[in-house]
Amino acid sequence: MNTSALARNGGAQAKRAARGSVTKGAARAGLAARGVIYLLVGLLALQIASGDGGKEADRQGALAEISEKPFGAVLLWALGIGLVGMALWRLSEAVFGAAGPDGRGAKKRLQSLARCVFYSFVAYSVLAFAAGSGSGGGSSDEQSRDVTARVLDLPGGRWIVGAAGVGIAVAGLWIGARAVMRSYRKHLRLSEMSPRVRRLVDVTGVGGGAARGLVFAAAGAFAVRAAVEYEPDRAKGLDDTLRSFADTPVGPGLLACVAAGFVLFGLFSFAMARWRKV
Repeated sequence: MNTSALARNGGAQAKRAARGSVTKGAARAGLAARGVIYLLVGLLALQIASGDGGKEADRQGALAEISEKPFGAVLLWALGIGLVGMALWRLSEAVFGAAGPDGRGAKKRLQSLARCVFYSFVAYSVLAFAAGSGSGGGSSDEQSRDVTARVLDLPGGRWIVGAAGVGIAVAGLWIGARAVMRSYRKHLRLSEMSPRVRRLVDVTGVGGGAARGLVFAAAGAFAVRAAVEYEPDRAKGLDDTLRSFADTPVGPGLLACVAAGFVLFGLFSFAMARWRKV
């Protein structure tokens, strides 16, 4: 067997391994971990909407909530490991291609690589929180203000922050639009669901995705405002962004709707963990 044949054989084996049971298990564990975090953030936001604003409705708040429960430390480590699995799954998609007819295209690979980077950061923050018994780099609001302040001090910093804000806002609109159009359906094994289950999954997918997209769009808008006014405190993390919905003319009702959407997205992530094509 010549060298090129060996290389092809090795590549085929690596591709099969990337799509094997271990990678599938990692993907499903990661989706379930994401579901836990969104579910808890949504519940914390619902508490804020009802007048109990003592806890932060972001990832740090969710992790703090878990840490206070029996076996909380074990759950935190399990979440972190699950998110590492999510990052490795996205990395395998970037290298070998995702499931589906267009999974090997450059666009899909770049999207998978970006998601790998994002979930690597999330996994790191969760594991750091678990290892530090409550220290995870500060709240999302503090991190957002600190990063914005540092970037604004750079040459062309206002343009960088503004461009990032526009990108986040556009991503939010894209996330919401895809959810409303039910684009997630092509990734699901619909034939294994009953009609009733499909309807329930659509409720969680559309409602949860729309709420998630709205929050992303709002966070991006706040970043653009910080750039325009050259004021890093205008940038908001997840907690402040969610609380800002209560300051609209609609009042806490809008925050309650968005928070309920986050709960739905958590449930949708559990459905993805069960039925997603990997």
